[in-house]
Amino acid sequence: MKANGEEVSVANGTKLSDWLISQGYVLEKTAVLLNGVVVPRAKIPETVISNTDCLEIVSFVGGG
Repeated sequence: MKANGEEVSVANGTKLSDWLISQGYVLEKTAVLLNGVVVPRAKIPETVISNTDCLEIVSFVGGG
């Protein structure tokens, strides 16, 4: 799978939310494109990813 342009591998049946959390993302502050399509935040926990997918991930941070 590609995540932000880098090759990574995932086990079959991996949930997108589990993978994001394992990579240190905070789901409430993360937007994801899966194969060019925005994944609604409510659908992230039920979305399954595979090694053939392409993810673009943006994490929002606060600051001033």
